[in-house]
Amino acid sequence: MGTVTKDVTKSPSEESAKDSSQGSTETKDRNKRPVGRPRRLELETIVATARRVLEEEGVAALSMRRLAKEVGSTPMALYHHVQDKDELLMHVLVGTARALPRPDLPAEPRARLRAVAVHMHDILRRMPWVVEILGLGDVTDRHALWMVEEIIDSAMRCGLSEHQAVRAYRTLWHYVYGELVFQAAMARRAEQPGRRRYFPEMLAVPAEADPAELPRLTSLADRWLELTADYDVAEEITAIIDGLLARRNDER
Repeated sequence: MGTVTKDVTKSPSEESAKDSSQGSTETKDRNKRPVGRPRRLELETIVATARRVLEEEGVAALSMRRLAKEVGSTPMALYHHVQDKDELLMHVLVGTARALPRPDLPAEPRARLRAVAVHMHDILRRMPWVVEILGLGDVTDRHALWMVEEIIDSAMRCGLSEHQAVRAYRTLWHYVYGELVFQAAMARRAEQPGRRRYFPEMLAVPAEADPAELPRLTSLADRWLELTADYDVAEEITAIIDGLLARRNDER
């Protein structure tokens, strides 16, 4: 019995379709994005981007996820450069303090103490985002520690003991920080003119401020803004320093 051989020769149209399909596949392969390493992420880029977010939106807006999105990377990639958000903030602060010029300071220790405290307030007043970072507690910039050194050294040269000098620094810092936080809050409220003001307006409302209970405050209600309009931080720092130095002979 003979064998029937099947003709497998393809028609010209089938060959053309095959060639077309192969050509299309080759074109797609050539157009594919080559697989390779992602672009190198530099610490300088991370820090600069973090600072921009801090300056524009504040500490609350900065997260590792948000930062990764801003630099076109992933949160995990950021952790190859910084251990956590605190270390990132430390890197941001370093470049800030180092760029600020130091003022000429008087030689007399009391005047020097006052000058440094006023300078500390004035530079931070221009950078509210730095105040937010410092409010986290122990995050600080080593390039700003010269102010702490000057305050403690000047206080000791004024006659305070080590213990008193350290407490004097803390007292001055707490005043400066508190005043800056208050001013920042007032600035935010000023951006909302329709927002109700509760103080000092409540002093003029007997249901909220009873004159029998608060005789001094209610008597000042209509003059409160006038009495506080000329508040001067440098004068108050001077008064605080005078009070601190009065304890020179009162070591406990």
